[in-house]
This record gives sequence, structure tokens and C-alpha cells, in this order.
Amino acid sequence: MRWAGQDIDVDDGALPGLGRAGLVRTVQTPEFEGITFHEVLCKSALNQVPEASRLPFEFTVNTFRGCSHACRYCFARPTHEYLDLDAGSDFDTQVVVKLNVAAVLRKELRRRSWQRDPVALGTNTDPYQRAEGRYRLMPGVINALTESRTPFSILTKGTLLRRDLPLLRQARTQVPVSIGISLAIIDDDLQKQIEPGTPSPRARLDLIRAVADAGFDCNVMVAPVIPYLTDSVAHLDELLSQIADAGATGVSVIPMHLRSSTKPWFLGWLGEHHPALIKRYRLLYGRGAYVSPDYSAWLTDRLNPLIARHGLGGRARHRDVVPSSSVSTRVEAPEPTLF
Repeated sequence: MRWAGQDIDVDDGALPGLGRAGLVRTVQTPEFEGITFHEVLCKSALNQVPEASRLPFEFTVNTFRGCSHACRYCFARPTHEYLDLDAGSDFDTQVVVKLNVAAVLRKELRRRSWQRDPVALGTNTDPYQRAEGRYRLMPGVINALTESRTPFSILTKGTLLRRDLPLLRQARTQVPVSIGISLAIIDDDLQKQIEPGTPSPRARLDLIRAVADAGFDCNVMVAPVIPYLTDSVAHLDELLSQIADAGATGVSVIPMHLRSSTKPWFLGWLGEHHPALIKRYRLLYGRGAYVSPDYSAWLTDRLNPLIARHGLGGRARHRDVVPSSSVSTRVEAPEPTLF
């Protein structure tokens, strides 16, 4: 079946958390085998970040909820539970698509009360995950922000960003635009295990190069650094070397945190593939979401000389410091008016 052949009126019996408010249709297609898309009409687009989060931006826009990137460590997984979906396989395979997000955003940005505060895209789920190629939500979002003279930033692992580089170059002539690429694993086999739905490391290095060639400063999020799997000198040195060669202007590095229901989902994978590390993880994380202060300091000391060697500027970050171009290290509160 193709997208156009889906029945809008089908009773799928799914998504009790959505309560069917705003649900247009549920779509499955061979182009995205194993993934179900729930197309909704949202009532709001701008999401205000709680002041207590201490982030360098106050507003975000999420075009999707759930993400086919399927990163085992994704901090946003618990947000799916607000929809009565699980934070594991449902987060990877039950993706909510906000069909009218650009139109709603444009309306919100026209309010007299709007102060043109910077808006961050890519803080909860990736706006350039594969489905963006079908739904094309981002051009409308970019245009709405540009027309309202609202500065914005984009953080992504998705190579679909390349499609919108001409539009982003045009937007930059009117508003500040910041682009960041997330790349933390350079080993192909490990990447396929932990981030099975993401573009390959090579594809993302090519994207960094394309962003730089388009005239943008490109900060790379080396996040998360996964303890005992991607924190060796050899891995970090090779990763930073290739990031620098691709034309990145800086990096922000954050060790992995495992908040709420993300923790058992990741540890389940770890126990299956690296059982010898389970005891070390229990010691490292204890009952909390963050690595121990000793590990954080050790990682910082390891990274700073490597960052300097490759001319990537800045310094490695402790867990309680969020760089201006980074993704949130905290899970966003549920959007108060999702539909």
C-alpha cells in the first residue's frame, strides 16, 4: 500500500493517550517497514522550556514525537509515556507527525506578545529523521521563523538537512541561524547496534562538510560519550580528527546520561551485548541518571588535549553545563497542548 491509499476512517484502536483528539489518520507503508505514523493536527507548535532547565533557549519546536533513529540512549524516550506508549520499541516505531505544525507556528509567531526569542529545533526528536523526506515539514517551519525574524538553531543526525541548505542560507540573510550535527560514534559496527536508524558516520561527516561548504559554522555534538565503549583515546582521537577534517568549527562533548525509562532500555541492550560492563555501569551511575563526578572529570581531562590538538576549540563539558548549541540534557516537559 502507498501513502495515498491509506484509509482516513480506519479504526486502528491505538493510541489511548492521544484520545483521538486531532488524530487524522494512522499510516503504515512498505517504505518505512515496521514503523507506524500517527498524523495529527496540533493546537500548538511552540514549546516553552521550564526556567529551571537552565538551557540557553526558551522555546523549541518539535515536528515529530518518537524517532526512527532508534538510538538506545535517547533521553527523549520517556516523553512517549505521556501518550500511553512505551519508551522502548514504541518510541522507535510509533511516530507522531504534526501535519500542520508550520501553519500553527506561523500563527503563534504573529502574536503581539512574541518577542522573537531564539527557537531550538531538534531538542526532543530529530526533525530530519527519515520521515521528513516524505512529510517535508521543515521548509514550512524554517520559512515561518524567517518571516517573523525569529533566530533559530537546528541540531540533527539526519542527512536530509542537506536538502534545506539553500533555504537555510537564504534565511541566514534575515535572521541568525545556527546548525549543529550530532556525531559521537565513529565505529560503523557499534553505530549500527546503538543507533540503527541513523545515517552512517561517513554520511554525517559528509553532511558536516556540506554545512561548512555552505558557509555555516558547524558545531558537532559529540554526545553522548558512552562509558567504556566510546571513551578510549583511540576512538575519541579518530572521531575528533575526522570531525576536524570535515570542516567543523567546534565540538560540545557530554557523557551519556540515562534518565528514567531510558536507563533500563539501554541497560537491556548492554546486558545482551556487553554483559561484563553491567557491574561497572551500576557503580558508575548508581541509582541516578548521570555518571559519577570522578568519571566526568576524568573524561574532561582526557578530551581537552584532544580537542586542542585538532583545533576544535572550547573545552569538554561536565554534565551540569549545557553548551549553547547543544541538545537538552533534560527531558522536556510534556507539551501542554499537543493537539
